[in-house]
Amino acid sequence: MASIQLQNIVKRYGAFVGVQHMSLDITDQEFLVLLGPSGCGKTTTMRMIAGLEHPTEGTVVIGGEVMNDIDARDRDVAMVFQGYALYPNMTIYENIRFPLRMRRVPAGEHDRLIRQAADMVELGDLLDRKPGALSGGQRQRAALARAVVRQPQVFLMDEPLSNLDAKLRASMRVQIKHLQRQLKVTTIYVTHDQIEAMTLADRIVIMNKGAIQQVGTPDEIYSDPANTFVAGFIGGPPMNLIDGVAEKGRFTAPGITVPCSAALRGPVTLGVRPEDCQIGGDNLEGSVYGVEPTGDVTYLTVMAGTKAVEVKAARAFRAEIDTPIRIGFDVGRLYFFRDDGARIRGDA
Repeated sequence: MASIQLQNIVKRYGAFVGVQHMSLDITDQEFLVLLGPSGCGKTTTMRMIAGLEHPTEGTVVIGGEVMNDIDARDRDVAMVFQGYALYPNMTIYENIRFPLRMRRVPAGEHDRLIRQAADMVELGDLLDRKPGALSGGQRQRAALARAVVRQPQVFLMDEPLSNLDAKLRASMRVQIKHLQRQLKVTTIYVTHDQIEAMTLADRIVIMNKGAIQQVGTPDEIYSDPANTFVAGFIGGPPMNLIDGVAEKGRFTAPGITVPCSAALRGPVTLGVRPEDCQIGGDNLEGSVYGVEPTGDVTYLTVMAGTKAVEVKAARAFRAEIDTPIRIGFDVGRLYFFRDDGARIRGDA
């Protein structure tokens, strides 16, 4: 298998910079997720690893070999796309077989490899069907099997679950993670869905505007965000970010007061996650704006001045709209950020 190093890579399209000075080490057998909004540079980064785009500057290294001048077909990577990219006129058996033919694998080995790959994704009894006769989830599993049969040193997956419904995405996440652990292949997965990132990744790379915002394990990204972009991107609902003023050991905003470091002064942003808010308390005074029961938990939106604050409440909680309400925060789990978005740590 293979480790991957991106060494100060840049991708420009005229005056537009798609990826800016990105350096990243990906270890052998790691499952790494590139996460960010549309246009942040994550797919461009993956395409540079695949050889479908060439870096304007910098170096791509796979398995210790510089890849900048190596054609995509010679990089020994397999890609799984959002749109399946199956040949509609071929059976699933022939679709999975196609990369074996392209790589001139001896024909006598084809049947064993095809059936082995199909069994891994539970498609062994559907090999004689064509893609049009399969569900979306089955077609995506066929695309996975076609990648698996190549036995590459790297898997590249570009939003492979985006076309599936929520229930099917959840089951496919489990299957992809199990398959990656079984095969022990270095995997890079691109998504804009933070739930996919949190559940799949060994490490997450959060990107915005072509630049890395933070790299870490899912727990690190969630519990220790580097800036307001990361804090507001991860979590469902995401962290509440409230602009206010710190003075004399207190942070204040309309309807909100919390303790803070006496060293903090002037405009700052308070961050508090919905699960760290409780009904009753003396940190927020506002009114009920919305109540969303989901079965296992109730999400409550509270208006404090003109700011909407999300609260995760007990499943049985109910309240009428515009009812006055008080909310307490877990003051040991508050975050503060500077006006440029950077995290304030300790007494800084």
